[in-house]
Amino acid sequence: MARTHLFTSESVTEGHPDKLADQISDAVLDAILTDDANARVACETLVTSGLAIIAGEISTRTYVDLRDVVRQTITDVGYTDPALGIDGAACGVITAIQEQAGDIAQGVEDSWESRRGSDDELDRLGAGDQGMMIGYACTETAELMPAPIAVAHRLTKRLADVRKAGVVPYLRPDGKSQVTVEYEDDQPRRITTVVMSAQHREEVDVETLLGPDVVEHVIDPVLAEVGLDAEDVVHMVNPTGRFERGGPAADTGLTGRKIIVDSYGGLVPHGGGCFSGKDPTKVDRSGAYFVRYVAKNVVAAGLADRAQIQVAYAIGTAHPVSFVLETFGTSEVDPQGLEATVRELFDFRPAAIIRDLDLRRPIYRETAAYGHFGRKDVPWEATDKADELRRALA
Repeated sequence: MARTHLFTSESVTEGHPDKLADQISDAVLDAILTDDANARVACETLVTSGLAIIAGEISTRTYVDLRDVVRQTITDVGYTDPALGIDGAACGVITAIQEQAGDIAQGVEDSWESRRGSDDELDRLGAGDQGMMIGYACTETAELMPAPIAVAHRLTKRLADVRKAGVVPYLRPDGKSQVTVEYEDDQPRRITTVVMSAQHREEVDVETLLGPDVVEHVIDPVLAEVGLDAEDVVHMVNPTGRFERGGPAADTGLTGRKIIVDSYGGLVPHGGGCFSGKDPTKVDRSGAYFVRYVAKNVVAAGLADRAQIQVAYAIGTAHPVSFVLETFGTSEVDPQGLEATVRELFDFRPAAIIRDLDLRRPIYRETAAYGHFGRKDVPWEATDKADELRRALA
């Protein structure tokens, strides 16, 4: 008898206050990396009604007008009217920035291995913090992501697109989606429920206007693309009834508070560290990107239907302190041989990760909404090692 279960993931729009904070932190990072590729950045943002606060540790040789970056990001997202609770042109901006602590910097610049005699240049750079990173890939979708989070991201992205294009002109920037998928023997079969919460102008009637518009212009077009049975899907649009007050006016936003939205929708474990606002010496970010890259290449090579990698670092070390590859019984080759081959073909030292994925570039703000994985045109989503992996295990 087939085993069935339901699994749910959520996404939020770029106008959600936590995502607004993430985008500001990554916009600051990009602005600094544009002129100083070796800058050390750990930028945290808090947004509330009429105010953005930027704090953190930044060591750089360049100058960036942080207030301009903050205001431009808020404006780009769509907060351009004080009535929305924050206005990019007029909001207050407070900055509280200091340099990276010397005790951390010395471990990054002169790793544990190099202090013990290693003359390998790739051993020189130590991890910017301790921590565990999880990477995952599966065959559920074309982007090799879990189906619930992939569909949830498509819904929130389309909700923002129809707002910006004026297709549904009364929408405002804040919004959420939630998608429940029925699995049969661990394979996604059908979508059972879609929840959409869309911020709107005060005069809009949810039952007669917003609900039908969101179904017609957002939900139906997305579900038609995803290749799962959605014939009997339950639609819940603004299930509280109304959603007039949103964004930072209704909910304080903080960098790094949507780590499950940013990754795999809760289908696999999470190491705990957020991504946004961090330069690539922070393995919370670069390490998580790299293990996604490796896991995706394993699945793209046809070596497993599911691949999950955990890697962990001690602060100031170049080499991981642990590594494990799990394929959940789906491996097409000997699992121990697969793990050994992965460790031979991929270099998990931070300096090698930064080199191989070319991470010292201003590429991060676009990742700060709609998920860091399953995207196009980011280096950790490439499958350029799949053929080499396949040949090595033939």
